[in-house]
Amino acid sequence: MNYIALTGALHSIGRAGGPPAPPLNLVGDFGGGGMLLAVGVLAALIEARGSGQGQVVDAAMVDGAALLATMFYGMRDMGQWGGGRGGNLLDGGAHFYDVYETSDGKHVSVGAMEPKFYANLVAALGFDAAELPEQYDSSTWPEMKRRFAEVFRTRTRDEWEAALSDAEVCFAPVLDLDEARAFSHNTERGVFVEYDGMVQPAPAPRFDRTPGAIAGPAPAPGEHTRDGLAAWGFGDDELDGLADAGAIR
Repeated sequence: MNYIALTGALHSIGRAGGPPAPPLNLVGDFGGGGMLLAVGVLAALIEARGSGQGQVVDAAMVDGAALLATMFYGMRDMGQWGGGRGGNLLDGGAHFYDVYETSDGKHVSVGAMEPKFYANLVAALGFDAAELPEQYDSSTWPEMKRRFAEVFRTRTRDEWEAALSDAEVCFAPVLDLDEARAFSHNTERGVFVEYDGMVQPAPAPRFDRTPGAIAGPAPAPGEHTRDGLAAWGFGDDELDGLADAGAIR
């Protein structure tokens, strides 16, 4: 979180009038760090095939998180992104790109940015499009958010799913981790797979010729330490000494 705080990304995430909201560790550790490190290693391998030389891949999370925010820096410089939270197109400021509470205390998400999807959404919610302000008039967004919220609170999340899932309004129920693993779209696509008694995300991205697969169960801490050190040249006596000293398991 500290790394993304230095990039402006953390400041930009959260509700209007509230503090920044930590986005789990998806932006810094995984997106800006691990994912871009993997991209860097793959790029360096491709380059090495031509040059025959290796190189250091420097993948700092501050660099990566800032890179992930490139679009928002561009929008800021073009005057399309305000300095505050929760008042912009993609941060919950727009009524057609937000999360709404339902009558059972759960939530749904809508992302109807394109005019054709927005038209479907307002019709499905019972509004007369002719009486509504222009979709991208941001001065009207707070009032429209209030009106949308009132409508969404009239039904449960599952009732809204039944009503909107086939209406082409860019809608989804907000699922918790357990619900996501059992959701029909995810089960039909195989987003989650069961391995060693655990239901977990499947490998991604997918390849049609060389599909990925989970190679084995997660190792226990220290399970392969001796094997790894032996492959690097450590003898049995040395490994026993490290184990006796508590340096390895």
